[in-house]
Amino acid sequence: MPRKPVAKFVVDHLQILDEKGQVDAKLDPGLPAERLLEMYRWMRLARELDERMLKLQRQGRLGTFPPNTGHEAVSVPIAMAMGPKDWFVGAFRETGGRLVRGEPLTSPLHYYNGWEEGNILPDAALRITPVSVVIGCQIPQAAGLAFASRYNGEDAVTVAFIGDGGTSEGDFHEGLNFAAVWKAPVVYVVQNNQWAISIPRSAQTSSRTLAQKALGFDIPCLQVDGNDALAMWVAINEALDHARSGKGPYLIEAVTYRLMMHTTADDPKKYRDEAEEKCAWEKEPLIRFRAYLAARGLWDDERDAALTAEAREQVDAAVRAFETPHDRADDTAFDHVYGTDHPHLHEQRAEFLANVRFDGGKEADHG
Repeated sequence: MPRKPVAKFVVDHLQILDEKGQVDAKLDPGLPAERLLEMYRWMRLARELDERMLKLQRQGRLGTFPPNTGHEAVSVPIAMAMGPKDWFVGAFRETGGRLVRGEPLTSPLHYYNGWEEGNILPDAALRITPVSVVIGCQIPQAAGLAFASRYNGEDAVTVAFIGDGGTSEGDFHEGLNFAAVWKAPVVYVVQNNQWAISIPRSAQTSSRTLAQKALGFDIPCLQVDGNDALAMWVAINEALDHARSGKGPYLIEAVTYRLMMHTTADDPKKYRDEAEEKCAWEKEPLIRFRAYLAARGLWDDERDAALTAEAREQVDAAVRAFETPHDRADDTAFDHVYGTDHPHLHEQRAEFLANVRFDGGKEADHG
């Protein structure tokens, strides 16, 4: 018998705002001015926090952290489109989206200074999971959350984020398979920022797109310009509607660029070309969206300066709160490692406190 095709697949790409901020009028979602300005404010606040955190880290006032600069147009529109009962399952480059969902500005400051308080939310109803540093583990967890939401009769969709490098992890494929088989209401967002630490996209996977990895599980997918906030808004609303209507999971590949280092312990100059970075900065999301707003008559330099001042004031207040002395013991972290007591934990606690006393003594001697 002759061969015959049994399945054909197509991966679409969506862009509404080009690199200069010019809009395709036929694709413009027609968001009201208030919504557009709110979106830009959140993106600008996230950028301001990121820039301040980098300064704090370089001054020795904050621990190592992964900058989010350049990713604002991915998580902010997504978080704004989500419902109050939906789950936000992040990786570690979604600061903007976390702020939109209600996470305090102080949370990333505490978290990246090694304080577990950074994972404490003002209200559990916000439905934000902690930062996931272990690459890919959040993907099957998201499938489970989505399945549980449906099992409990909730009108809720889970939205999970992962980087391009994470799509090569086993957890990614296991999570997608579970979600597809059980038709779980989950949307997966792959932030394709072209670099898995020091490994370029071309060396990390041979897939022509990352979106097509969903096709192996019969999950619909869409590739989107991740620097285009309007395209992300359209894409996430389509995906949320798909999942909420009982049709199962959906995957979005957001094509963006990691403008900064992987983390502040990394030096991208050792493996990345400066010309490539310069080109990426010219396409970054805030410049593009601001140009669109200006063309609509909604923005100008004076408004931008006022917004920048407002964002800096908010971040300054968060830093002051973060650096205000806290009334807790140095060894509090040891109280939360296990649910039951373990002898070796006592040994580690004693060693830690001995080092704290030793360091304190040296400072006193030099004082």
